Amino acid sequence: MADAEQATARGSVRVATDVGGTFTDLVCFEADPETGHQIVRTAKVDTTPPDYERGVFEVLKKSDVAFADIAFLAHGTTVIINAVTERKGARTALITTEGFRDVLEIARGDRPNYFDLTYRKPPPFVPRYLRFEVPGRISYAGEELQPLDLSGLPEIVDALRAAEVEAVAICLLHSYANDAHEAETLAAVQRLAPELSAVASHQITRQWREYERTNTAVLSAYVKPAADRYLSKLNQTLEASEFGGQLYIMQSNCGVDTVDATRETPIKMVESGPASGVWGAAELGRLLGERNVLALDIGGTTAKCSLVEGGHVTIISDYWIERNRESAGYPILVPVVDLVEIGNGGGSIAWVDHLGRLHVGPRSAGADPGPVAYAKGGSEPTTTDANLALGRINADYFCGGAITADMAAVNGALDTLSGVLGVSREEAARGIVRIANHNMINALKLVSLNRGHDPRDFALVAFGGGGGMHASALAAELQIEKVIIPAESAVFAAWGMVMSDLRRDYFRTFLCDLDDDAPALLRETFGLMERQALAQFDSEGLDTTGVAFIRFARFRYRNQEHSAEVLLPDEGVTGGNLAAVRERFETNYEREYTYRLDTAVEVVGLHLVGQAEVGKLALVEKPVRGRDLADAEKGRRMVDFDLEGRHEATLYDGAMLEPGMTFNNPAIIEEAGATIVVRPGDDAAIDSYGNVILHVRQA
Repeated sequence: MADAEQATARGSVRVATDVGGTFTDLVCFEADPETGHQIVRTAKVDTTPPDYERGVFEVLKKSDVAFADIAFLAHGTTVIINAVTERKGARTALITTEGFRDVLEIARGDRPNYFDLTYRKPPPFVPRYLRFEVPGRISYAGEELQPLDLSGLPEIVDALRAAEVEAVAICLLHSYANDAHEAETLAAVQRLAPELSAVASHQITRQWREYERTNTAVLSAYVKPAADRYLSKLNQTLEASEFGGQLYIMQSNCGVDTVDATRETPIKMVESGPASGVWGAAELGRLLGERNVLALDIGGTTAKCSLVEGGHVTIISDYWIERNRESAGYPILVPVVDLVEIGNGGGSIAWVDHLGRLHVGPRSAGADPGPVAYAKGGSEPTTTDANLALGRINADYFCGGAITADMAAVNGALDTLSGVLGVSREEAARGIVRIANHNMINALKLVSLNRGHDPRDFALVAFGGGGGMHASALAAELQIEKVIIPAESAVFAAWGMVMSDLRRDYFRTFLCDLDDDAPALLRETFGLMERQALAQFDSEGLDTTGVAFIRFARFRYRNQEHSAEVLLPDEGVTGGNLAAVRERFETNYEREYTYRLDTAVEVVGLHLVGQAEVGKLALVEKPVRGRDLADAEKGRRMVDFDLEGRHEATLYDGAMLEPGMTFNNPAIIEEAGATIVVRPGDDAAIDSYGNVILHVRQA
């Protein structure tokens, strides 16, 4: 922290950019040379697919920050998740152990709807004719049962070239226990076909589950060429623009990492944007003394939510992409923040099904053509259009005044929808907002109630362009008393990046009973993992003196399938705390599965977190300039608050609000990139950091 403060005092600039599905955001921190106060600048431009780096440079130019002054640049991107969901990755092949060619096809037997007898598993990313086998076998204990035979590899490489394959995934049986065969195969492929992008499963994860590990290797290979091109272009263009600082890439584990490390395993940034927002919410909660928070990010395309308990963000390694009611999805065994994401945001389209029922999302208008109000060709009403029609968003200050809202087109689109539904225009708009809120409430329940947590024990931290607009209504429904809308909430995910440490998560399958022998076994294995982590940091030229480790372990009742992860004491597992560690596991297990068992407990996996500060920013209080609340008042207008009815609301300029200001009248706070709705009966206050704190009226 001291390094960051000293750098800021010298006038260096810290910047974070976040490429979202609709907008590319920037937040910039620098010190005022005269007063020493922290100056925060933000900017927002449309995301520019497929050349996402173009949007990054557009937002940097719009912010008017000098490239040469940037000391720290953190970057989050949707390039990886987009490559997967849009099927725009590389033509990929798989090399696996003889007899296991069809692991991807067999997958898992569970299906989203057990009563759907016509269900078909999602097709694998590698077709069968591009899946190849090599003889050799390692046991689950890491012993060689059959020597590796690569005599047929030249023929396989010839077939790869003939099929115009760009990337190769290598996943051999039980390589999590012994990677010798897999490493040898990888080296041989790189020697025979250096033009191919190759990745082996042991480079990404050291966990069991053959299907999950194979699919992880495949998806990593699938996105690696695109990620390499993107990161190379981004890095090269920055260097050509006199950028002399350090570039870090946001990972899915709520930490940042170097460009070189990210290029090796790009699948680890599959959810980098949502992760930074969750981390920002956790950091802000710790700063404000709220260690239990529900983080809610409402953007233009999606809404993401996650639960933070005791200041700790939950990181999982069994993440599934595209899992929904119709598909089992695809697993990836990489560290990802535990979140729920739904297709509901400002650009979510309202539509009516064949039974006459109104739906909102998951289809989105995106940035182009965008909501109808953009006047760029959109014709179907979105959540943003409904909020405009209800007076929640100022049509004369739309997108901070950058766009003139086409209200005639908005009203026309809503009239078309209301005609289909047989209701008034206002009722149609209210219906859109209500359904969007309902979808978000369900998502918040998935990360709280469905996992044994009472949302009333948490504060809601809401951000993104739509977070402040919907937060109060969502909190009232869940009986949450306190809502925190961060300062600069529209670009809060980018803010979270400059609050992140360099972080790497290491998972390892490890089996032993939680008995008197466990402390020595766990101490030995964690020690090995820590030495390997430090060696990796050192090989990349990173300072290892400041690396701190956090240790977790996964436990289960003996022979059960389900397990629960537990944060271990700082001193690790010892003979003196065995009972306390078991109690931690059983408490977590009971909260999730509702029961305990009087039986043996066993360890099934270890999770080591290695983290180091790399310029993390210290948040400072905002100066008080002596304004009155009346100075921030912009006027009044009638606003439809849905269940609370129509009220005359006071309009406040968010940039003019100062710490210490309070009000409890129906109000709309207008910022350049976001709108905050203060419902009738809510108490609003501006804290010392410029955050809006709402104490929500309960029904």
